[in-house]
Amino acid sequence: MLNNQESPTTLTLTDSVGEWVTRHPATSRVFEQHGIDYCCGGKRPLQEACSSKKVDIQTVLTQLDDVTSGRDRKTDPDEAFTSKSLSEMCDEIEVTHHAYLKKELPRLTQLVDKVASVHGSQHPWLGRLLESFRELYQELVPHMRKEEQVLFPAIRMIEQAKTVPAFPFGSVDNPISMMEHEHDVAGQALKQIRDSSSDFTLPEGGCNTFRAMLDGLRELESDLHRHIHKENNVLFPRASQLAAKLSDAAKKGSQV
Repeated sequence: MLNNQESPTTLTLTDSVGEWVTRHPATSRVFEQHGIDYCCGGKRPLQEACSSKKVDIQTVLTQLDDVTSGRDRKTDPDEAFTSKSLSEMCDEIEVTHHAYLKKELPRLTQLVDKVASVHGSQHPWLGRLLESFRELYQELVPHMRKEEQVLFPAIRMIEQAKTVPAFPFGSVDNPISMMEHEHDVAGQALKQIRDSSSDFTLPEGGCNTFRAMLDGLRELESDLHRHIHKENNVLFPRASQLAAKLSDAAKKGSQV
C-alpha cells in the first residue's frame, strides 16, 4: 500500500502528473477516470492535481500502485515511446495521432453538424458543443501542418547535428512554446465539449447518430490527451535539452 509520501516506483506526490504518465503510460487511465489533466496540465504535481479536482489522494495513489506494480497491468501501445529517438517520436506522432485526426475530424464534423441541426432545438447545449468543436478543428488543422513542416523537421535536424542548426525562427524553443500554447487552446476546447455534453452522456431517446457522435468525441479526447502528453512531456523537453546541450558545447568550443 502506498502512503502519502512516496511509492515503490520512486515517484511521489510532488512529481508532476506528466512525469507519472511518462514513466508509466498506463497510469493515464487512472487520471482519465478522475478527470485529471495529464497533457496540457501535466506539469502540475500529483498532489495539486488531485486537490484541484477534489479527488481523494490515497485512492488515486492506490490505483496508481495497482497499475505500476502490475496488479492492474494492461498492454499499452505507448509503453515504448519514451525509449525512441527524437526522430522516431516525430514519426510515430505523425503516423498515429496526426493520421487519426486527419481521418476522424472530417467524420466528426459531419456527425456534429447533423446532430446539432436535427436535435439542437431540443438540446440547446448542442449549440455550445458545435461551437467548441469548430474551434478545436480550426486549431488542430494548422497546428498539425506547423508541426509537420516546421517543428518536427527542426527536431530531426537537431538530433542529427553536431552543432545547433541555424533556424529562421531562432531557438527551437520558440516553435515549441507556440505548440504548447496551441495545445492549451485545444485542451480548453476539449473541456468545453465534455462539459457541454455532461461528460458525453447520451440524452434519453438519443438516436444512434447521436450515440456515434458522443462516442467519437470521447475517443477524440482520449487520443488527443495521449498525443499532447507525448509532445509536451516527452518529445519537446528532450528536444529542448538536446538543443541546449549542443549550444553549450559550441560555446565551450569557441572559447578554446
